Amino acid sequence: MLPRISVSMIVAVFIAMPMLATVSSAEGVSDDPGQGHFVNKLRKNGKNDVQLGPRPFYLVEKMAEGKLKTALQQCSDGPFYKTDFSIGHRGAALQFPEHTKESYQAAARVGAGILECDVTFTRDLALVCRHSQCDLHTTTDILVTPLAAKCSVPFSPAEFDPDTGAPTKASSAQCCTSDITLNEFKTLCGKMDASNPNASTPAEFLRGTPSFRTDLYATCGTLLTHAESIKLFKELETKMTPELKAPSVPMPFNGFSQDDYRQKLIDEYKTAQVNPRKVYAQSFNPDDVRYWIEHEPQFGKQAVYLDDRYETLPGFDPNVPSTWAPSMEEIVADHVQIIAPPMWVLLTVKDGKIVTSKYAMAAKAAGLDIITWTIERSGRIVEDVLIGGDTFYYQSTLDAISNDGDILVTLDVLAKDVGILGIFSDWPATVTYYANCMHL
Repeated sequence: MLPRISVSMIVAVFIAMPMLATVSSAEGVSDDPGQGHFVNKLRKNGKNDVQLGPRPFYLVEKMAEGKLKTALQQCSDGPFYKTDFSIGHRGAALQFPEHTKESYQAAARVGAGILECDVTFTRDLALVCRHSQCDLHTTTDILVTPLAAKCSVPFSPAEFDPDTGAPTKASSAQCCTSDITLNEFKTLCGKMDASNPNASTPAEFLRGTPSFRTDLYATCGTLLTHAESIKLFKELETKMTPELKAPSVPMPFNGFSQDDYRQKLIDEYKTAQVNPRKVYAQSFNPDDVRYWIEHEPQFGKQAVYLDDRYETLPGFDPNVPSTWAPSMEEIVADHVQIIAPPMWVLLTVKDGKIVTSKYAMAAKAAGLDIITWTIERSGRIVEDVLIGGDTFYYQSTLDAISNDGDILVTLDVLAKDVGILGIFSDWPATVTYYANCMHL
């Protein structure tokens, strides 16, 4: 008798062998700017072959029966190839430590045509890839190295009620790239972004990886400078989308102004002789985007305004235009061409179906191109809906989703109805599969 196959066994295979699917290369369109921002340049040299692994196929089978599922099932034999519609969010952060060499390599291998380096700076003003200037205590092993002594806020253990054992104070720390030099930064190991709020020791604090991710590949991820990421992305033959992160220290810092920071990011692409059409500089700060448009127009014309008005404007509602000033027309008047809100802002529910929000319709009507974030970021949809998990990315469509297959339903609405240029993903294989199948 064959052994009984359990869910845990399936998950183990899924995690341990993420690069199994066989694929082939394909010939695509030229890199002519007249064909749009996000285009593919695929060559028959083997370097565009990608490996998707089992996850996209797993998600397709989870979908409810219907035309979309049938269409996606018919693409199971490929060919699969790199696509600019698929953007590696911090690399492939679902399974690899974010912003590490290994994460970027994995993202390219599963077909991401664009890779993201979030950019911040060290004490000696070197640009490095980190999601936040002050996240080293959750994304690296700094707290168990001698560099812990340089952290701006040292580790503090959790405290508990002596009678009930209930936690009364969470463990904490804060370690910033601006606390250390570049040489010191390069000695650290990248890990999955997580911490244990009930930790009594620094080693315990470094644990806490969410159950939908894995530590299987978190064996000292290689940290990169921004310049090293550019070199790597060129080798991987991907385009590049750096995000200028808001400083966590007062600016100017050691004589380094915000304008210096904005300019240095662009200068590192110019030094590396990267074609501006291959760079999509991003920022949540509209002044950063305006700076690039004015001072570096070749890069600025496809700079990305990351729209966080949902967070900064009281009463923001993606279906009430009066709550998201400035208007889309005013944004276009600043010569911004690409806007990037989170995906929930682009979607709403009508008659039980996921549909386009008024925000998305207004952006398109004003002539703005749209990218969005982030697929495969917050775990399983079933957990979001049924047990109160992280609902941020799906908060506007919870009434219309019920299982993990609805990740692809969401993606289909964003692609076909909203008309996005591309989408960030923590596991780009899912987006690559969809985009290849739909010839995006």
